[in-house]
Amino acid sequence: MSTRDTASKEAAAKTMPDIIRPYGDTTGDGMVQVSFTLPIPHDKRAEGAALQLAAKMGLAPALLVHAKAMGPDFTFFVVYGSTTHLVDLREVEVMFRAMELEGEIPAGASATAVRGDAYALPFQDASFDRIIAAEVLEHLPEDTDAMAELTRVLKPGGLIAVTVPRWGPEKLCWALSDAYHEVEGGHVRIYRGSELIERLTATGLSHQGGHHAHALHAPYWWLKCAVGVTNDHHRLVKAYHSLLVWDMVEQPLLTRVAEKLLQPLVGKSLVVYLRKPEPARAAA
Repeated sequence: MSTRDTASKEAAAKTMPDIIRPYGDTTGDGMVQVSFTLPIPHDKRAEGAALQLAAKMGLAPALLVHAKAMGPDFTFFVVYGSTTHLVDLREVEVMFRAMELEGEIPAGASATAVRGDAYALPFQDASFDRIIAAEVLEHLPEDTDAMAELTRVLKPGGLIAVTVPRWGPEKLCWALSDAYHEVEGGHVRIYRGSELIERLTATGLSHQGGHHAHALHAPYWWLKCAVGVTNDHHRLVKAYHSLLVWDMVEQPLLTRVAEKLLQPLVGKSLVVYLRKPEPARAAA
């Protein structure tokens, strides 16, 4: 690695922000999805009340994407919208402590937020039994350097799950929209499965298997790319988003079976599992 590459990576790490915005569909768009229940029967008035509450929570404009009666006197809602609120990463530990006091964290569990450089992770060798790198590598120009770091901090015998956008669905998104990937911090490559596995195993990991996921999400992104990735109010995008929310909340048999059948064909994400081999033991 050249001195220039090292300097640029160090500069990037130093400029990583403490204050961030939520990531919904594109970087920094502030889009969030929240759910709640109101003690009111399900009707148009209830839906108006849900949107009023969403506005008071700072979602503007808010879209009502799901509503379901919970008995005669309650209604469950899911709303989607952009928030102006920011996240201060320095306060995450305080938030975790508050959740622990409320009994929302398993006994003995702990967590912390760490700001670091993907090319020089701030952890000792062999620090973790399990690692999840979800939809990260496609954003990194020097992906093999990041892969080597993930392998370094994984314990021998440890397991890592890596997910990236799948080649076919992602290729169509790029063909439909330049704005989809030509944004700061956006996708810089499209992986074929064999290429991803080859690069990861070159770091010393052993491929254990994999599968595809999120088949129902692929058409949503094709629609977004076709009508404009920031056009959340297009009727087809809104309708399909409501379908996805309905699927996630209700998990109906129809969509569960459909997604399972479609995963091998159009699953949007590729998931691979790898293990770090144990060191060879000397013969007695």
